[in-house]
Amino acid sequence: MVDHIVDASEPRGRVDIQVGAGRRRRWSDDVKGRIVAESYAPGAVVSEVARRHGISPQHLFAWRKAARAGLLSLPADEAPLFVPVVTELRSAGPGTEAVTRSSTTISIEIGGAVVRAAAGVDPAWLRDVLRAVRAAT
Repeated sequence: MVDHIVDASEPRGRVDIQVGAGRRRRWSDDVKGRIVAESYAPGAVVSEVARRHGISPQHLFAWRKAARAGLLSLPADEAPLFVPVVTELRSAGPGTEAVTRSSTTISIEIGGAVVRAAAGVDPAWLRDVLRAVRAAT
């Protein structure tokens, strides 16, 4: 005996059919960087940012970890521009010329490269140079 009969004449609702590779997507490094930068914005909640972009929070945390390790770069406009400052006091004597020069220049060391900037340098130009040096190291 038949206990249940299905009436196929009535509409049953919406059915979504996914074709292709399913939910697996390829993200470019630029897009990953923008999403990571968005997750670091003040007041941002990682799970909300991930949901907005259709990824899991764990996925976004992995991208954030890669960015901290230097494997993924953030967009230039979103990258923090703060660097640690080290000051050196030099004694007077044979190096007096170096002391005079150091008071009018800034020396910035990034990954073994030293960038020296004179007083009054254009900050936008210096920022571009530092980004280029950081990208090369």
